Parts: sequence; structure tokens; C-alpha cells
Amino acid sequence: MKITKSGGNVFADLRLPDAEERLLKAQLAAEIARIIAHRKLTQRAAAELVGADQPKVSHLLHGRLAGFSTDRLLAWLTALGQDVEILVRTPPRRRQGRLRVRMLAAR
Repeated sequence: MKITKSGGNVFADLRLPDAEERLLKAQLAAEIARIIAHRKLTQRAAAELVGADQPKVSHLLHGRLAGFSTDRLLAWLTALGQDVEILVRTPPRRRQGRLRVRMLAAR
């Protein structure tokens, strides 16, 4: 069996279009799911906090992200009481920039 090492982005490994955006959305959704679980929120309670309906929260929690924009996921994070910072910088040696999510644990 041939094993190929991942490049760090499963969507790029699968050669899917918009691989970096897909990974970004997946990482943001995972953080939202972690917050919901940590706070022991029901889907209905989470929906109320983020201004959505319960089925939308269910879709997110089950990884069905087709109906979600990055903007919406960022808005949900702030609605759940998280600070979101966006840093834009020149990459040191790469030709093309990249998207990256870095979660910082609360102190």
C-alpha cells in the first residue's frame, strides 16, 4: 500500500477547489463547536446566541458547511463572546500568501 504524507490541508491533498478557504471554514467551525460543547449549550440556546435557527447550528456541528461563509462563522465566534483578530503580513519566503487560524486558549 502506498502512503502519501499530507501537506497539512486535506482539501488541498484531495485537490479540491478553494482548499485554503475550506480549511479555514472547517477550523472556525471546529472552534465554534468546541465553545458550544464547553459551555454545554443546547443547539437551540446556541442558535439564539448567534442569531440563527437550530437547524443551522445542527448543520455546523455535523460539518455541513456549504451554507456558511467565513464572515458568518466569524460573526458567530464574536456572538459567542470570542475576540477575533485578523493579521495581514508579508510572508517571509513564500511567493503566495496563505490563510491560517491560530486559536489562543483563554487564560
